[in-house]
Amino acid sequence: MREISYEQIVQTVRDLCIEANCYLPQDVRCAIERARETETSPVGQSILGDLVENYTFADEKHLPICQDTGMAVVFCDLGQDAHITGGLLSDAVNEGVSKGYTEGFLRCSVVKDPLRRVNTNDNTPAVLHLRLVEGDRLAITVAPKGFGSENMASLTMMKPSVTREQVEDNIVQAVSRAGSNPCPPIVVGVGLGGDFEYSAILAKRALLRPLDEDNPDPYYAEMEHSILEKVNKLGIGPQGLGGRVTALKVSVLASPTHIAGLPCAVNINCHVTRHATAVL
Repeated sequence: MREISYEQIVQTVRDLCIEANCYLPQDVRCAIERARETETSPVGQSILGDLVENYTFADEKHLPICQDTGMAVVFCDLGQDAHITGGLLSDAVNEGVSKGYTEGFLRCSVVKDPLRRVNTNDNTPAVLHLRLVEGDRLAITVAPKGFGSENMASLTMMKPSVTREQVEDNIVQAVSRAGSNPCPPIVVGVGLGGDFEYSAILAKRALLRPLDEDNPDPYYAEMEHSILEKVNKLGIGPQGLGGRVTALKVSVLASPTHIAGLPCAVNINCHVTRHATAVL
């Protein structure tokens, strides 16, 4: 049984919070730069150029890419042959988030109660998704989620008789309703199947897939390209000011579901699609 200490997890989560907020992943950078080359709207081209300048400046100055440094969403894949010593995993994650946001001078945006809205002042608690996997390692991904895009999420309990085209249209309509609110160009995560809550988790996990990777299932890879084409025909464009690049990527995760249903969750990320991973 391999041991992983509480303090290791705290330090790792702390560092990942800062890294994710200050350094845009390379695949997202490349996608934005490609979008600038293909955008036909002069205004859209200018905006995409501003986005490149923004993340370059943030990288050089070690500053947040966006002032909304998000709610900390943390994905942990814990090997069943690993043992955490010195405390609870959830406590370690929250202490790491607290240190990351306060010591990294990141905006603290979490309130302790949804109606009695008093700020917790350290961006805790995090949203923690834990999976037990084989092996003796702990993989941690911090994916800060701003709420300009999170507020545009949708979940539809569709009938099992719907066609693939109807599913695609439902996803495109969700993007259309979102309009400029999620700060396009966006990344669209889609969760299909499971049940009510699992489809939403799938949609959020879908946002972690690198933008330069297609779905490993050719059926869903084709579907992703089809949805992306439809979304980019909406004309919303960069920052909602018109253009051909509304989305950089559509990513679908599918799961078995009940014979009587077809949950379809859509979770949108802004162009600042942030996530950072470490393995202990």
